[in-house]
Amino acid sequence: MSKKLSEMTLEELWQIFPVFLTEPDSRWAEWYDEEKEILQKILPYNLEFYHIGSTAINGIWAKPIIDILIVADSSSQLKYTADILKNSGYIIMSANDRRISLNKGYTEYGFAEKVFHLHIRLKDDIDEIYFKDYMNAHPDIAKEYEKLKLSLWKKYEHNRDAYTEAKTEFVTKFTRLAKENCNG
Repeated sequence: MSKKLSEMTLEELWQIFPVFLTEPDSRWAEWYDEEKEILQKILPYNLEFYHIGSTAINGIWAKPIIDILIVADSSSQLKYTADILKNSGYIIMSANDRRISLNKGYTEYGFAEKVFHLHIRLKDDIDEIYFKDYMNAHPDIAKEYEKLKLSLWKKYEHNRDAYTEAKTEFVTKFTRLAKENCNG
């Protein structure tokens, strides 16, 4: 009998769930739309939903994980939303008063066909939208991002945190530019 995911160390989890990238896939947008429809049915009020992450950037290689940003009006709505999602089969990965992350599609045997990361945030914490929109408006810079991701893939295949950290400077730079362009 294998261990439950909740019993595994981070190193064990990284072995089962390595960083891997795939070519762009038109199904990513469909998967987002399908999951958004499910979320809208189980959540009892109107929330804003956004497809974020690399699967939302046109034409680049990405981890085939659909990231969905859910924008809440208050900390209490954020927590209430997470509770409903947890009771609907999503797993809470991290939580604080301003951010809650959940996932679906992780099994003791590896990834399911469809994997989702849900990011519940307050309205003033939506930088991922700026980044995604900027990348889609600047395909040449999106290709630079893809090149960076491909260069990091094998180096950090079994260390998701290091992979993410190695992209931070690039993401921060272009998120800042995107916000300046919107406000300037």
